[in-house]
Amino acid sequence: MTVERGTWRSKLGFILAASGSAIGLGNIVFFSANAYKFGAGAFYVPYFVALFVIGLPIMILELGLGRFTRRSLPESLRMIDGPRGEFAGWFGILNATIITMYYITILGWAVGMLVGSFSSLWQPSAVPAFGLDAGVLNNSMSYFFNMISEYNTIAFVALVWALNMVVVFWGTRSIEAVVKIFVPLMWVFMIVLILRGVTLPGGMQGVFLLFTPNFSVMSDPEVWQGAFSQMFFTLSLGFGIMTTYASYLPKDSDDVGNASSICFMNCSFEFIAGLAIFSLLFAFAIAPKASTLSMMFFVVPEGIAAFPFAVKLFGILFFVLLIMAGLTSSVSLVEALIAAVLDKFPHAGRKRVVALVAAIGMTGSIAFAWPMVIDKGLASDGTLGLSLLDMFDHWVFQYGLMICGLLECVLVGWVYDVDKVLAHINETSSIKLGGKFKVLIRYIVPAIIIFVIGWNLITQELMQGLYGTSFELSGANWLPWLVFAGWLGFALGGAFLLTRLTDTNSEGAA
Repeated sequence: MTVERGTWRSKLGFILAASGSAIGLGNIVFFSANAYKFGAGAFYVPYFVALFVIGLPIMILELGLGRFTRRSLPESLRMIDGPRGEFAGWFGILNATIITMYYITILGWAVGMLVGSFSSLWQPSAVPAFGLDAGVLNNSMSYFFNMISEYNTIAFVALVWALNMVVVFWGTRSIEAVVKIFVPLMWVFMIVLILRGVTLPGGMQGVFLLFTPNFSVMSDPEVWQGAFSQMFFTLSLGFGIMTTYASYLPKDSDDVGNASSICFMNCSFEFIAGLAIFSLLFAFAIAPKASTLSMMFFVVPEGIAAFPFAVKLFGILFFVLLIMAGLTSSVSLVEALIAAVLDKFPHAGRKRVVALVAAIGMTGSIAFAWPMVIDKGLASDGTLGLSLLDMFDHWVFQYGLMICGLLECVLVGWVYDVDKVLAHINETSSIKLGGKFKVLIRYIVPAIIIFVIGWNLITQELMQGLYGTSFELSGANWLPWLVFAGWLGFALGGAFLLTRLTDTNSEGAA
């Protein structure tokens, strides 16, 4: 049995959907945090190297793979290397599913902060979180930790899942309609924040710092590791998203041109976000922290709270921007999973698959939002849900995404005939790729990924111990090991099970 696949109504709709997937929460705050941490303007050097050596080639590969096979990631890799390829594809999809679960939890928290923007979030005095003494936390931190320790926050997470289900219910048609509104609005909102930041006293000093390089950091391998790791996340590589979205394209689409457009829009948005964040924060001598959560919920709100006027307006604007950017990304994550299931079980029907994904996904998101307080002193993460999120993010982000990218390069570059994929890409692309692209996919990109994974293993797991074992977990010291086993069990065990199940229907689904 075959399933009728959706198609994008226009090239613009695809570009906006793909760039909307790439433009997410990390673009707004994480680039600024990394730039501050890794030499300000000097970070552009490893950033652009990572873009052209890893980001663009893998983006072209994933788009070409999707358009070539007309299938989502697991089925695409199955066509290349049979069950082993499908297993690799399911590993990537299930690893990304964990990201989907906690990403939507973070969006739920952003909704909670938006609700707070209409009430007590911007008031000068805060109710201390977890009974800590007043003055230990700033207002936004107190509000955030009080919010995530309450069970009604789960309702915000459920709301975000409901919004995602509405957007993906009709497939490409409804996704395209939403991104045509949200993506342009994100640019407008960000430009407003830039104009406000650079017109604040001291705001331009932050802009100057962003473009003032400190090249002494270039010898630090951590800088390059940070740039390469960020490139996977910022361009939605290793998630299975780009392969899925490309499978909905017409056969004569330009993979190189599309990849270049997506990368350009994503990186441009990231740069203007850097301008906004640096100008807003340095106007009030607030240093960025290299953490997406702290930047979103503590640092940037602290800067906004110091505005001389219109605090509530700009606070609302900031959280609306976060929610729109997050939704365009979470929708793509959900759609990648739905498409993969439908490709393997076309008889299930889209409605039933959407309902199943929502049920499983919401269960995971609620776990990441669980408000039980396990660290009243906030020596680590405070609640059980946030601790789970922190530890799972370590494995799926720093290892899972890169492993998926490595497997794609090995399967296409070595197991399959890369020349066939290259010929398919060149057939309709305005810019023709040659031997350099093959060298990148076969040798350079895998070598870089292996270096980054090895660097993380040595500097973090071997030298510092398993991630999370140093946290304050109030009698739950076994949790880091459970999280590590849970990641492997869900991603690897689930991939094995789904591969075996689809073996019985492989011909019908192909």
